[in-house]
Amino acid sequence: MENKELIKSGNAVLGIEFGSTRIKAVLINEKYEPIAGGSFTWENSLENGIWTYPLSQIHEGLQSCYADLKKDVEAKYGVKLTKFRAGGISAMMHGYLAFDKDDNLLVPFRTWRNTITGEASKKLSDLFNYPVPERWSASHFYQAILNKEEHVSKIQNVYTLAGYIHYMLTGEKVLGVGDASGMFPVKLSADGKSADYNPDFVAKFEALSDVKAFGFKLNTVFPKVLMAGDKAGTLTADGAKFLDPTGELEAGIPFCPPEGDAGTGMAATNAVAVKTGNISAGTSVFSMVVLEKDLEKVYPGIIDVVTTPDGRPVAMVHCNNCTGEHNYWVNLFKEVVDTICPDNKADIGDYYNKLIMKSLEADKDCGGLLAYNYLSGETVTGFNSGRPLFARSENANFSIANFMRVQMFTSLGALRAGMNILYDEGVPVESMYGAGGYFKTDAGLKYMAAAMKCTVSAMETAGEGGPWGMAILAAYCANGAKTALPEFLNKEVFGSCKTVSAKPEKDICESFEIFFERYMKGLAIEKAAVENL
Repeated sequence: MENKELIKSGNAVLGIEFGSTRIKAVLINEKYEPIAGGSFTWENSLENGIWTYPLSQIHEGLQSCYADLKKDVEAKYGVKLTKFRAGGISAMMHGYLAFDKDDNLLVPFRTWRNTITGEASKKLSDLFNYPVPERWSASHFYQAILNKEEHVSKIQNVYTLAGYIHYMLTGEKVLGVGDASGMFPVKLSADGKSADYNPDFVAKFEALSDVKAFGFKLNTVFPKVLMAGDKAGTLTADGAKFLDPTGELEAGIPFCPPEGDAGTGMAATNAVAVKTGNISAGTSVFSMVVLEKDLEKVYPGIIDVVTTPDGRPVAMVHCNNCTGEHNYWVNLFKEVVDTICPDNKADIGDYYNKLIMKSLEADKDCGGLLAYNYLSGETVTGFNSGRPLFARSENANFSIANFMRVQMFTSLGALRAGMNILYDEGVPVESMYGAGGYFKTDAGLKYMAAAMKCTVSAMETAGEGGPWGMAILAAYCANGAKTALPEFLNKEVFGSCKTVSAKPEKDICESFEIFFERYMKGLAIEKAAVENL
């Protein structure tokens, strides 16, 4: 069926993802190819020491993104988007959205970026002998209890961002297992067909005197856990009006379980089977390796254990900062050129491509330059808050090539520090797949291969990333989940997908190792900046 007829008949599938800097929507056809898209650009803000997005902006962003998708559909195919076969919502994992019994938000959304839950994180990690990072919803929830915050007594529901949007669209308080595993530790059933919050840990949590005082029951406060392919409700009339205020969108459309960006990243890179791995690199960066056995030790704050969308354990190294800081530099360079040459026609994409590719000409030692991209704290390297920083030796070769390579390398510094632990554990990492903006140039692929010390591949869909992965999961659900998720991805989605790969190159690997040694030694500089700036 041609794409125009597919859309008219309501058989396209929708995926929407709330990323850190953009909300993106992707519509796919029967071949799982993106056929239309929309987006909304936004930015978190630091309000009273909390990284947040206002609830009004969350609503505006969703509606604007969907409106942009409708506009794209009409421009490309001359038809209105009034229905689709299935849909799915994904978003940044973790965080804290607490609501009362009347669905009023009790405190501003606390995103994954916050590093304000150290006490709760440590107590829960010790209690479970299992890593519960600071950004997890359980840490935020328990920290609010420990802080004796006034709103706690009014809490009825706690959501992730994806879970909240799904509830607004369908009225269902549910969550995909991958996103749920970033709220609270989960456990797969013996037959592998279902999952729930780990019952032993739930009992220990509810027995804590601080928690017991409020009578909280975790399985009623947190959303119900669903597996990939499970039915997760349909678009209500109110939900349709919420997504599309014009009233043109029909109700009754089935939605799959909402997922986190980790799960959609795995789906978008065909990395849900054991021994596979993937990297999502954009504003934040994380790597994931699907495990065949448990890790020997617990590494709170460095290695998380989450799950695939079908519940398999995954070792995850999550870093709060990746391309955010070099985005600021590229925008600054554009502003300089536009100031000098007001008639300049180059768009921002041209700046990224040319400046990043120029970095391939850098000196092996990056000219003696050093940078830290810590717009926020970085738990992997021990920072509760961050200060973006650039430094150089007095005799440095301060060139644009060296500067841009350092910016690209520092985006991966914390990630490499975390991955070193997996290498020391003997976790096999032969190759990894990448998705996200970092992989839009050949240079990005080469640098990631050097930092990860293995072959890194990017599929032709890498730039689509999460929303495309979410659309695939929605299609899997709509198709009835007739086969296991890895088989579905291998045979139906990625069988003919074009892939570009980069093996570690000697010169670039040596360059990264020189930089990484400087990066680790220079953390004392970053520490001083945090303490004094």
